[in-house]
Amino acid sequence: MTARPWITYSRRRKPAVNTPSPQPDDQVSAYSFHLRPESIAQHPSERRGESRLLVVRRESGDVEHARFQDLPRFLSSDDLLVANDTRVLAARLHGNKQGTGGAVEVLALHPLGDNKGWAAMVRPSAKVKPGTQVDLRRRTDQEVVSTLTVGGFLDEGQREVAGITHELLELVGEMPLPPYIDRAQGPCEEDLDRYQTVYAQEAGAVAAPTAGLHFTQEVLTGLQDRGVDFGRVTLHVGAGTFQPVRTALLSDHPMHAERFTVSTEVAEQVAECEDRGGRLVAVGTTSCRSLETWHRLGRPIDGGERESTLFLHPSDPPQLPMSLLTNFHLPQSTLLMLVSAFLGRQRTLRLYETAQQEGYRFYSYGDAMLIL
Repeated sequence: MTARPWITYSRRRKPAVNTPSPQPDDQVSAYSFHLRPESIAQHPSERRGESRLLVVRRESGDVEHARFQDLPRFLSSDDLLVANDTRVLAARLHGNKQGTGGAVEVLALHPLGDNKGWAAMVRPSAKVKPGTQVDLRRRTDQEVVSTLTVGGFLDEGQREVAGITHELLELVGEMPLPPYIDRAQGPCEEDLDRYQTVYAQEAGAVAAPTAGLHFTQEVLTGLQDRGVDFGRVTLHVGAGTFQPVRTALLSDHPMHAERFTVSTEVAEQVAECEDRGGRLVAVGTTSCRSLETWHRLGRPIDGGERESTLFLHPSDPPQLPMSLLTNFHLPQSTLLMLVSAFLGRQRTLRLYETAQQEGYRFYSYGDAMLIL
């Protein structure tokens, strides 16, 4: 019997996987900038239309400093402006728990189906058990005008709340100003008018489409006299617009969903604008997302309500050719990333620094930028 020769086996090592480093444009930290506290607008300009306007021309790189009432001179009779006509609800309610008197704040978001009340954010939610009744008092004389019942938990930390109506919000609600507007006295009567666009129609938002806050009837008339077309989409801005990006990479961020409508009329206006070679100008990031989502869905002309989870950024810019009118946004926010989809990240950050040096006011009640 012949002895078998020794056979040696060697384990092959798996080749090392070279994971490519993320590109700077995909890193959330790359969208940081230092914002001076004095740059954050705590109040609107004294009169609408007096806010400043930073005009940026993408092809030439030219930058011009103007006032918002100058907007018509930057547009032509071939152009189409599309704005979001959502109306902001006076959605913030303050009350006290029956029995203990503990303070409760309710932010009404939207009605639930089948008469199940409203979805709302409740603070302090952990201390408000299902079934808790909350008395709402009139600010003038502290008389109880209504009682809400806080129900169970919904998705994303929301609660089911019974007793909210549009009429109640009009009676005792406050405008839901964003947290960076930090005033000792809180929202005031002025906000009921100024945190609302002059063309607002469809009630349902809990945050304003802020680029539209600058428009006056005089500016709209000036645009009309110049022959600029004006269209309206509807996207009810939700609380998700203020949610921070909690991932390290843009590509990992799940965008919140919002419902929007592009009417048959606007679909026709966009087609006509393209036929005559005009510019499509989205008034605000919400109009931009509505139009771009509609475009990617095949440009339906039925005017139906649809959902957008679109996250526009430099690696996924708009496919629909358009310009953008917008305010100045928070560091590391999806809104800043959307602006960067138009201008590039580095150029956007340079322009933001220029804006601060030139004394522009930032955020909801701040100044505007027109990207042509």
